[in-house]
Amino acid sequence: RRYVAGGHCKSTAQLEGKVVVITGANTGIGKETARDLARRGKVIVACRDIVKAEAAASEIRAETGNQQVIVKKLDLADTKSIREFAEKFLSEEKKLHILINNAGVMLCPYSKTADGFEMHLGVNHLGHFLLTFLLLERLKQSAPARIVNVSSLAHHIGRIRFHDLHGEKSYNRGLAYCHSKLANVLFTRELARRLQGKSQRKAERTKVTANALHPGSVHSELVRHSFVMTWLWKIFSFFLKTPWEGAQTSIYCAVAEELDSVTGQYFSDCQPAYVSPRGRDDETAKKLWSVSCELLGIQWD
Repeated sequence: RRYVAGGHCKSTAQLEGKVVVITGANTGIGKETARDLARRGKVIVACRDIVKAEAAASEIRAETGNQQVIVKKLDLADTKSIREFAEKFLSEEKKLHILINNAGVMLCPYSKTADGFEMHLGVNHLGHFLLTFLLLERLKQSAPARIVNVSSLAHHIGRIRFHDLHGEKSYNRGLAYCHSKLANVLFTRELARRLQGKSQRKAERTKVTANALHPGSVHSELVRHSFVMTWLWKIFSFFLKTPWEGAQTSIYCAVAEELDSVTGQYFSDCQPAYVSPRGRDDETAKKLWSVSCELLGIQWD
């Protein structure tokens, strides 16, 4: 049980006067991440389901005594909702110090977002890509700041299938999830490169870092689209992390003092982890960046 639990974030860093945005923080590791960070500073819970988000936020406020846990509507499967969230956030908040791109979907039957993107790619990658683009200037203005992207060990199986990004020629929902998690790693890598300039590890140019992570195999609602996986998750729950344990690396990447100038890295169990060769392919990362901009109709140079 202790082995399965993995590493714990030991940082006691406080976030007084700082603002955190966490997507998908109404359940699972997102909720536990929000609960921890609410003990440190102001947290904005950005979720599609407002009712569940308000219930989670109310619970966190009562437990932590922090009334600065605020719910905002954000549907990552709809670029209109993403833009509306960003516009409202920027008009209300003058600072943003930590952006945690946590929300995700897994094992969805074939479907598309409001903008015609395959659901895994659209929500897990393109939605967060656009959100980060829209909030980046506020992060720069608030620097030092951090961007934390929740990826997965599944990125090792993923490929970026540029010839069939939306799975219209062939589709496997398990592989689609893996592809989107690889996209998270590549996005993090290219974003860090663009933010830092020439240095590989030190974010000296903008003082905004970007890191990705694998939370571990967590007993959560993420597998709800698969009856088989839901059944297996219940049977083998003893070998899975709890949501609190799964949130530890997200929290670590968000607050650990030793990561102040670390960027473009990938973590698991609160320590650096191995990235697949595909996840280290700079040419694919650059191409994915360009294609993502084209799909979203944005210019991000």
